[in-house]
Amino acid sequence: MAIPQHTIDQILDRTDIVDLIGQRVKLKKTGRTYSGCCPFHQEKSPSFHVYRDKQYFHCFGCQANGNAIRFLMDIDGRNFVDVMKDLSSRSGIELPKDNHDSNKIKYKREAAKPQPVAKQSERNIQNAAANSPQHSSTTVTSAIDHDPFAEFQMQEAVFYGNDPFAAFDQTTAQFEDIPQDGNLYDLLENIALYYEQQLPHSQTAQQYFKQRGLSAETIVYWRLGYAPEDWQHLEKAFPYDIEGLRQLGLIRTSDKGRDFDLLRDRVIFPIRDSKGRVVGFGGRALNDEIKPKYINSPDSEVFHKNQLLYGLYEGRKQKAQDWLMVEGYMDVIALQQYGVFGAVATLGTASNTDHLNILFKQNNRITVAFDGDAAGQKAARRTLEIALPLLNDGRELKFFVLPNDHDPDSLIRREGLESFQRMLQAAPLLSEFIFAHLTQNHNSTSPEGKSQVMGELKQLTELLPKHGSYRYLLQQYFREKLGYSRKWQPQVNNDASLSFSTKIDAEEYVVAILMSHPYLYIHFEPLRALIPHDQLLFKILNIFNIIFDDLPDDTELSQYYVLGACANYHHDLQHILMQTNISDYTSSPEQADKLAEDFSIKLQYQCLQQKLKSKKFTSIAEMRNLKQRIYEIDRKRSLTLIDE
Repeated sequence: MAIPQHTIDQILDRTDIVDLIGQRVKLKKTGRTYSGCCPFHQEKSPSFHVYRDKQYFHCFGCQANGNAIRFLMDIDGRNFVDVMKDLSSRSGIELPKDNHDSNKIKYKREAAKPQPVAKQSERNIQNAAANSPQHSSTTVTSAIDHDPFAEFQMQEAVFYGNDPFAAFDQTTAQFEDIPQDGNLYDLLENIALYYEQQLPHSQTAQQYFKQRGLSAETIVYWRLGYAPEDWQHLEKAFPYDIEGLRQLGLIRTSDKGRDFDLLRDRVIFPIRDSKGRVVGFGGRALNDEIKPKYINSPDSEVFHKNQLLYGLYEGRKQKAQDWLMVEGYMDVIALQQYGVFGAVATLGTASNTDHLNILFKQNNRITVAFDGDAAGQKAARRTLEIALPLLNDGRELKFFVLPNDHDPDSLIRREGLESFQRMLQAAPLLSEFIFAHLTQNHNSTSPEGKSQVMGELKQLTELLPKHGSYRYLLQQYFREKLGYSRKWQPQVNNDASLSFSTKIDAEEYVVAILMSHPYLYIHFEPLRALIPHDQLLFKILNIFNIIFDDLPDDTELSQYYVLGACANYHHDLQHILMQTNISDYTSSPEQADKLAEDFSIKLQYQCLQQKLKSKKFTSIAEMRNLKQRIYEIDRKRSLTLIDE
């Protein structure tokens, strides 16, 4: 049984992992998690944690981890389908029937017979398909640099005769046994190939790409093509696949009952899904007076605009690390041609949570580009409100505001790669963007203006995840920027080291971070199961575990609250705070959050390595899980800025 990903996600969203695991394991609420003794290995001290907000479990002893599906598969030894049936029954979401999804992409091929063509033409059709532009850049290169009718005059006479659709004319002799069922993916691939092969026959389409600065190699790489002017070119090219074309929305019916093709006299941008399959098309009019300028395939069984990003497949194929969301197809293509990989665009729709979540799965740090005009500012505000609920700890969003009258395509052609990348790197962080956005309409030097700014900020921060640290860091950042309160700092020795040196170890730096930014505790919570119990950090983390849910919302009050709760360790804390100046490394909420994440990863790696070397594990499975956990953390650790 093939279960689509969106159905799996729906079932997991409706499954309360705490209730599910609580039926098998005795759980106790500890801070923001639920803990108990791990069911996968023998232990006396609880190291098994369940995170309701993340719908995730993790054992810091044997490294078992996963979601509700993984828990049931591991604890009962059941297979995936069996577990999904169980969760489906619990959640009330019906699973697809066997072969249901595969039937959705099938259609009935028609048995209508077009006029046959000469035998010689049939052989030449096969030769034409074997030498398609998908496999050879020579055809497209010639078409861009020369007159297509001069270049291809001889080929047309041989391959196509007098009929430009002959290459796709499915004749009686060629298809004596027509398959009863067609596949939408196969049909889309053939249509993409057809549009590619039409490009050499339109000088206007070739000239458009040439004016936009695209090389022949880029045209071939993105499989760009051309849809002819003929109102029924697809029916002529694919006479047996009319039903499939209708399912894809590429054939429409007029009020008078006449069929016509959706995309006509337009340059074509094939759209691929995450697996590289063609699932739809974007068409750009060659005459700017034609409206709409861009038309996309409508949604179908294989094409869902709200869940796809143009360029995602290509960016992943090129192993992009940094991801930039832009507005249009040409922006994505131009940036890729200049060497900026990882640019993506929505498919004629406004960005939504699905789009942002797709990118956050690629990297926790993404950038969104906007025009500098009023419309761009409005779009930025809309994206900001969509993005804030998704900003779990560790995620970072930057806003690349473009100069007026420029898009990424025109900007990189004017500035060049090096200058463009400098501008991209200088894009403001979310905290900086919000501050600039909110203060541009209010006089932030007056009490009234400051009050209005803080009021709008409160509305925005309410959208942030409730259990994350970012909302509190952002509030503290704004209060300091507006001069509401003096930033709390301990008295510091002027000779104190400002670098992560040997004078003070990583555990003590974590203590200093916690004293300055109590809400960053959520980054360090996993360390409770790994840090030796005799260390100060373990004792401080235990205190935080008890008081975390009761911390005051006001950041300054929360700092004094923590100092009071840790009064028994006053002398140790005083020494640590005198040796560090955390504020030098946490001038923005993003920096503070990143610093905490980096230190947490660093210490988790060290503790797990020590456990592996000590050989204090009870089974081979636990050892394998431990090595896997070390491997995963090591990948994150390679991206940190902390020196080993």
